[in-house]
Amino acid sequence: MSGRKDFLSQPAPENYVAGLGRGATGFMTRSDLGPAREGPSEDQIKEALAKRAAQLGAAPPTAYGAPEKKDDDDDDERFQDPENEVGLFAGGAYDKDDDEADRIYQEVDEKMDRRRKIRREAREQKEREDYERNNPKIQQQFADLKRALGTVSDDDWANLPDVGDLTGKNRRTKQNLRQRFYAVPDSVIAGARDSTQFDTSVTEDGPGVNGSGDNADGTMTNFADIGAARDKVLQVRLDQAAQGSGTDAAAGSATNVDPKGYLTSLTKSELKAGEVEVGDVKRVRVLLESVIKTNPKHAPGWIAAARLEELAGKIVAARNVIARGCEYCPKSEDAWLENIRLNDNHNAKIIAANAIKNNDHSVRLWIEAMKLETDQRAKKRVIRHALDHIPQSVVLWKEAVNLEEDPDDARLLLAKATEMIPLSVELWLALARLETPDNAQKVLNKARKAIPASHEIWIAAARLQEQMGTAAKVNVMKRAVQALAKESAMLKREEWITEAEKCEDEGAILTCGAIIRETLGWGLDEDDDRKEIWMDDARSSIGRGRYDTARAMYAYALRVFPTKKSLWLAAADLERNHGTREALCNLLDKAVEACPQSEALWMHLAKERWTQGDIDGARRVLGRAFHQNPNNEDIWLAAVKLEADNGEVNQARDLLRTARAEAGTQRVWIKSVAFERQLDDTVAALDLVNQGLQLYPTAAKLWMMKGQIYASLPAPNGPKIPQAREAYNTGTRACPSSVPLWLLAARLEESLGLPVRARSILDRARLAAPKSASLWLESIRLERRANNLAQAKNLMAKALQELSTSGLLWAESIWHFEARTHRKTRTVEALRTVESDPYLFVTAARVFWSERKTDKARSWFEKAILAQSDLGDSWGWYAKFLEEYGTDEARADLRAKIVLAEPKYGEVWQAVAKAPGHARWGVEKILEEVVKRLE
Repeated sequence: MSGRKDFLSQPAPENYVAGLGRGATGFMTRSDLGPAREGPSEDQIKEALAKRAAQLGAAPPTAYGAPEKKDDDDDDERFQDPENEVGLFAGGAYDKDDDEADRIYQEVDEKMDRRRKIRREAREQKEREDYERNNPKIQQQFADLKRALGTVSDDDWANLPDVGDLTGKNRRTKQNLRQRFYAVPDSVIAGARDSTQFDTSVTEDGPGVNGSGDNADGTMTNFADIGAARDKVLQVRLDQAAQGSGTDAAAGSATNVDPKGYLTSLTKSELKAGEVEVGDVKRVRVLLESVIKTNPKHAPGWIAAARLEELAGKIVAARNVIARGCEYCPKSEDAWLENIRLNDNHNAKIIAANAIKNNDHSVRLWIEAMKLETDQRAKKRVIRHALDHIPQSVVLWKEAVNLEEDPDDARLLLAKATEMIPLSVELWLALARLETPDNAQKVLNKARKAIPASHEIWIAAARLQEQMGTAAKVNVMKRAVQALAKESAMLKREEWITEAEKCEDEGAILTCGAIIRETLGWGLDEDDDRKEIWMDDARSSIGRGRYDTARAMYAYALRVFPTKKSLWLAAADLERNHGTREALCNLLDKAVEACPQSEALWMHLAKERWTQGDIDGARRVLGRAFHQNPNNEDIWLAAVKLEADNGEVNQARDLLRTARAEAGTQRVWIKSVAFERQLDDTVAALDLVNQGLQLYPTAAKLWMMKGQIYASLPAPNGPKIPQAREAYNTGTRACPSSVPLWLLAARLEESLGLPVRARSILDRARLAAPKSASLWLESIRLERRANNLAQAKNLMAKALQELSTSGLLWAESIWHFEARTHRKTRTVEALRTVESDPYLFVTAARVFWSERKTDKARSWFEKAILAQSDLGDSWGWYAKFLEEYGTDEARADLRAKIVLAEPKYGEVWQAVAKAPGHARWGVEKILEEVVKRLE
């Protein structure tokens, strides 16, 4: 048997570290508490490897023991910073040419970035959408499963098995064994017994029957009131938590600390001396005393200590502390100002004098000393002394001017001030305002020479010309743009727009237009999409209520693009909503001259003439439109509407006959049939609809009108249901994608008491148009009207799976398939799924309306109208809400807005507006009928 020990029994080599070879010397624990063990240092490893190599007779490994190579011929100058030029360019000077080259390169970079911006943003948006679609959140993945849980019954929930948790069972058992239990004292049992008894004995203080909510010691036992008080306190705390960071900072509950604003936060605190905790004051006093002793030259420490004493109600101690602070920090403005604030007027004047002796160039101290004076002459004397010491202070000169009561004296002071401080724009402008127009022009010329890079002076000059009535003769802004560009002081286009809006606010409309006219195209090339940029700028100004600025933008854009119909229509909308009728008609006259082939502009002009009562003028406009656009169906139909609305029935019928012969389009035939239906001439309407279907067999509206005519024939013959059914069936075969045609066919069968046949028609319709929310909704409502709620819920679930972004389906589901308490939660889920849908907004408003939260309901109704202003049902619901909770002014405002919006869509709105007997109804009358029909 060999005497050599086995491997595991041998002693470890010197400097052996377990796991060193596989890199497991140190690791981080799960809670990141640090390395479990420190590994050997680099020197120890080198020493161990060298010793091991010496035992084996080999060279040490190069990883640790090899000497480093030294490059003898390294040229360190090759790796110098290229910006740190030496040698040839060491003495180069950075002149104007270099500055101009850098500016040109920067402008080129900015232009290239603007050109790529739209494509880059579109690409990033597409990538973001692809990522969100390919990587949905866990909540989105399980949304359908969570909705399916609504179908689980209470019995199924009750029969779910309990999951046993056996983790740590033995440990919990041992912990239960270590618990100790003690016997309850008799006093506790007796107290519990007595707490539920009533004392019926008569005491000296009053009646002894203690059955009321208050005990003799004043404690309250009315638990309903206690709960209400608790809720009120909680609401107050939540409201305080929802306030801004400034309140948090003042209350000491902010999570972040502003190191520069901790002193001013003390001034915002409204705590009284009696409300401050004594212990807190003592602790803070100790801390601040330590700060003062450690650094007595630190003025904020003295100020904080003085304010602490003031907060504690010790005003004398606060004055003593800040007085010591002024002795240690005589050059600190803040310390002297705090000392002045804490003392009364007489002592404050003495302190202010001492402060100015130590800081004679402090503007704040001079102004504070002036404010301490009560006599006007004394204030002027202090300010003049201050100007002797600090003649270059604009603030002091402005205070001196404000103290003068005589305009002539103020003018003299400003003249002297502009001599002393020629680079102050404020002083020049103030002097110009005090001078006469002629002298003001001279003052502004001097200011322009002194400050050639100031755009404010040029704008003031333009406003002066407008005030003098010579703005049309002298184009000041054109010279301003040339001069500022020469000085490289030209503002950006957005900044010029801001200046124009300021001029509009101050009533300088001509100056506003001049600024826009001369600067709107600055920095834009022909390669840029200037039309869209200018239209966006105009819309932004309209959103801010700056209508004259937007009007000037449209005028400039129309001079550059006179044949763009979209620009003319946008300008017309601005005049219609925020201008005068005369200005709108003048604008439309120019528009039809610039774009004679645009039938939309002709129609707008004719409508404006008609609304103003100028029927002959509207006819002349349509005649000119016929000359420019022969055989245009829109102009034909506009002429028919004009004559029909004015009671010229025969002339309107003749126009339609001529239109069918010369421009017999599908739309002209449909309008002809509708016109005869409005006149209740069903025979002529049937004749026309049959003729139209021979020409246009795929016209879905003609098939619908034919079915409606047969289904609504008057007595004595009455409705012809078989012919109506045949018309609808033939129409659905000819136009399988027409959703309204399928709906009419199904509603006809349902009105006859045949829900099975209506269900079959809707099933076939969904096969032909599977992505139609209206078809799904009609199927659901059919089952609901038939009291088949289970089938209606199943159909709703399928519909939301197929069309998860349909606000119409979500609104139906929330209002008819959710409990009252779950509607709000369901609405939030729907709004997350569908970003902006007017039907959902109206549903949210109705939910808040049912909860009597009128302000929130009103805001959601307004959101719905903004989302789609031509949806009549939204206007109807809002009007119905205002009938109950609105004022007369709000209802009148709604009627004015709906007349401008002219809604066309909506389930109930179209049913009312397109009824044959309502052809001549106005928007307000249609709104009244819609409000009555809404449930």
